[in-house]
Parts: sequence; C-alpha cells; structure tokens
Amino acid sequence: MILYSAALLVGFLVLFKSADQFVIGAVATARNFNISPLVIGLTIVALGTSAPEIFVAATSSLQGQSQLAVGNAIGSNIANIGIVLGITAICVPLKFHADILRQDMPILLFVTLCAGATLVDGYLGLWDGLLLFAGLCVFLFRVGIEQRNASSLELVAEIEELGDIPGLSKTRATLTFVAALIFLLLSSEMLVWSAVNIAELLGISQLVIGLTVIAIGTSLPELVVSMTSALRGHTDMAIGNIVGSNIFNILAVLSIPCVIAPTAVGPELLWRDFSAMLILTCLLIGFAAFSAGKKAITRLRGAGLLSVWIGYMAYLYLSSH
Repeated sequence: MILYSAALLVGFLVLFKSADQFVIGAVATARNFNISPLVIGLTIVALGTSAPEIFVAATSSLQGQSQLAVGNAIGSNIANIGIVLGITAICVPLKFHADILRQDMPILLFVTLCAGATLVDGYLGLWDGLLLFAGLCVFLFRVGIEQRNASSLELVAEIEELGDIPGLSKTRATLTFVAALIFLLLSSEMLVWSAVNIAELLGISQLVIGLTVIAIGTSLPELVVSMTSALRGHTDMAIGNIVGSNIFNILAVLSIPCVIAPTAVGPELLWRDFSAMLILTCLLIGFAAFSAGKKAITRLRGAGLLSVWIGYMAYLYLSSH
C-alpha cells in the first residue's frame, strides 16, 4: 500500500508539472509557427487545466479500465463545483459575469443533461462518445464565433494572464512540448497503475477510486487557477474556468472511454453520481439566477457547495463498504 500511495503522489506531481509545461511548450510552438492567438486560445489554453483528466481517461481506457475513466470525468465535475468553487468562494465571494449567466450556464446544464441521457441505458458506447464529441466541436465553434470580434491583442493578453507563458525559441519550445507530452503519458500510466492496485487492496471499485482520489487530484489545477484568479480580483474568470472545464469534461473526457473502450455502467452511476453532479450544477445556476444585483456566490453559499460535496463523499464511503 505504501508503494502504491507513493506512486500515486509522484504521479500527481509529475502530471501537474508536465501539464503546465505542455501548455507552455504548445503555446510557444504555436507562436513560432505564426498560429493565430484565436486558435491558441480555443485549443491549447482551453486544454490546459483539463489535460490531467484527458490523459488519465485515455490511459485508463486503453488499459481496459473504463470505470476509472468514467469516474474521473463525473467526479471531477462534482469536485470542481463542490471543492474548487466552494473553497474559492469561502475565501473570496465570486461575482458572475453577465455573459456567463446568459450564455454559458444554459450550455453547462444542457451538456450535463446529455451526460445523463448517455447513462440511462446503462451502457456507454461508441455512438454516445461520438455524440459527445460532436457537441464538443459545436461548443468550440460557438466560442470561436464569439471571440471573432475580440482583437488579437486582447486574446494574447488573456493567454498571458492565464499562464504567464514565456516566449521560447523553436528548438526549446519543441523540446519542451515533446518532453512534457512524454511525462504526461508516463505519469498517467503511473496514476492508473497505482489507483487500480489501491482499489484492489481496499476492496472497492475502480469507479469509486475514479470518483474520489483521481477526480480530486485532477481537479487541483482548477483550484489553483480559480484561487489565483479570484485573489487577483478576476472572480468572473474563476467561475468561467470551472464552467468551461465542466463542459469540457463532459464533452471531451467522458467521450474518451465511450470511443476507446465502450463499457456497461451500473445504475448507481446514474442515480448516485450523476444526481450529485446535477444537483451541484443546478445549485450553481440557481445562485447565479437568483442573486439580486451582484449575482455572487457568497461565503455562505460557498460553504453550502462544499457541504454538499462532503455529504456526497460521506455517502459514497458508506455505500462502498
């Protein structure tokens, strides 16, 4: 157990560091090849905080551990709202940008319901994955249309603010990108290997490990980005980061096991885990829609989101023993 726990910790640390370097290398490489800031913003930077979930989902699916991948996708969304927004709001009350409430929240609710629709028949198959992936393409196209009116300087400033990404020579940028990609793959392998063995030793399912340990771990980048943005006064960016990440987790991360390794899922994934994700999503939308004037997640509401997540974790623990 000590060996597997140590491997899990090392895997997370390497995963986070390599994900950060992956974005730096990818953005620097894109700039060196004169790729537009719009494309960079829509693809590379958007993938940044979701890179851990994507690589873990792909690795576990390729190894036939689809339950781990599914648990990671849904558990990360639960953790993003319950832990990330909950803790961030407790520290700094979060104000909603009008565009997030009007445009992004309905999309988040819609794709969340789509995730539920794929789980109703108890099977995540190829067509479910293709449907979710098609939704991702539509979502990225929609974001691209919205950002066409933004100037290149504004997009570059946004990218710099998110990552303080330095300029690198072509050789250094390429080496950084390739090395980070290799370490992302290796650390994902280590995470999946240690998580599967820990689940076997504890006698719990891979789904539960994915919903808890892996989901919380891969949500840490979102916590860092949201806390940093909120403390700098960019509270709308903190919320936007989570809303965008959750949409991406459903459309991109959940589609990976569907396409690579279709799998049957138990009814508890729908009534227990999806329900928790839906409840937290609806609470977030409710806080946005019914907060007169400021449209903020107050410290009390942040504590409420965190309490719902703690209650879900407690129920998950009791139901798995």
